[in-house]
Amino acid sequence: MYKVLLLLVFGLIITSCNSDVDAGEFVVGSDYLSVSNKVILIDTVTVDVATINYDSLVTSSQSRILVGNYDDPVFGKVKSDSYFQMSATSYSLYNESSDTDAPNYVFDSIRMVLKEDKYFYGDTTKVQSLSIHRLTQKVKPNSEDDSFYNNSSLSYDVQSLGSISFKPKPNSKDSVVVKLNNEFGNALFLKLKKLEISDFDEFTEYLKGFVIKSTSGTSSSIVGFNMSSVLRLYYSKYQGDSETSLIKNFSILDVSKQFNNITLNRTGTQIQDLPVSSSKLSSLQTGNKAFIQSGTGLACRVDFPNIKQLKYLSEKGALVNAELIIKPVINTYSIAYPLVDSLRVFVGDKLNRIKGTLNTVDGSAVYGLLNATSDEFNENIGYKISIGAFLQAEMLKESDARSSLILTLPSISKAVDRLVLGDRKNANNKIQLKIYYISY
Repeated sequence: MYKVLLLLVFGLIITSCNSDVDAGEFVVGSDYLSVSNKVILIDTVTVDVATINYDSLVTSSQSRILVGNYDDPVFGKVKSDSYFQMSATSYSLYNESSDTDAPNYVFDSIRMVLKEDKYFYGDTTKVQSLSIHRLTQKVKPNSEDDSFYNNSSLSYDVQSLGSISFKPKPNSKDSVVVKLNNEFGNALFLKLKKLEISDFDEFTEYLKGFVIKSTSGTSSSIVGFNMSSVLRLYYSKYQGDSETSLIKNFSILDVSKQFNNITLNRTGTQIQDLPVSSSKLSSLQTGNKAFIQSGTGLACRVDFPNIKQLKYLSEKGALVNAELIIKPVINTYSIAYPLVDSLRVFVGDKLNRIKGTLNTVDGSAVYGLLNATSDEFNENIGYKISIGAFLQAEMLKESDARSSLILTLPSISKAVDRLVLGDRKNANNKIQLKIYYISY
């Protein structure tokens, strides 16, 4: 019965918030709106915003080859190189019954066929340049968890096997085809032809893998390629006057052996002095803004330092609902740097350690959903997050420990999308917290 009553009373909020009747029961300052039905709309609770930096994100097993570079006007220089191991379901060029025909097999060429997966970020109208190199180190992680991270790298031969310059067309079905060195291709072909490579272990001992590096100084984008990309060996079989063209594909069959090395050079930016991952950089030190970026580990931390004071509003009361509205800073997003449609919301401790996702009462994850409906000054554009249950729990905590909310982008480990958010003192894009509190 009590829950039903709360819902009925809460339903009156929309009409009650405009009342100028003072119930006289709460003396908490003129910034709070008190109404006769004991529902209070509180919109002046302090919200602190900061940028934090997770120095390592798992980028293996993400099923995306991410390569390119661009100079971000806000974040700095962003770059991604991709490392991967390749293998095949079989290492034979011909059937066992045709062994006697082996002398008739001749190498033609070898190419890396990169198939775009429609992800891109930045300006794809400018030329992208890539270079492919042979790894000299096996694709084997040093960590105990068998993962690779955005700061992981492997040694490779500085001599390029092949390169290409092209304008990305991420929404097309075309592949980017890079012709590789014939000497490299013929050597691999002969190993297979002579049966010197017959299984996975022998193959990866000979060809440990590849790295695709972004080499253009004028590139302005990062693009994604999918796991159907292949190393394709072209060869022919000659018999009499006939010629048969054949191919042998090597694929990324183990997605855990592919990862992206994503770097961000923040020199000269407002976030160049980010502290270690267990600390934070207040938005008051970064122009009243907080920064989020997938792939590089930047996240936004939101704290509510005075939330416990709400429990002194009334001897008997409850925080019924709360909405956090956080807005992207105008002129920091564009067609090249679009807004994502949602934010992931985690619960963290004072050292920025993730304790779990923010969930609804039924256990489903809470997301910050974008309202993209713009007005003349784009003031309505923002992300709305329902945090009533979280604040109620924080308000009633008996210990001094406080939890914070940590905001990231959904594709945190396989993209480079980014976002700039305003804090409570931002001139045009202030963060807003609306709390609905009921006294009974």
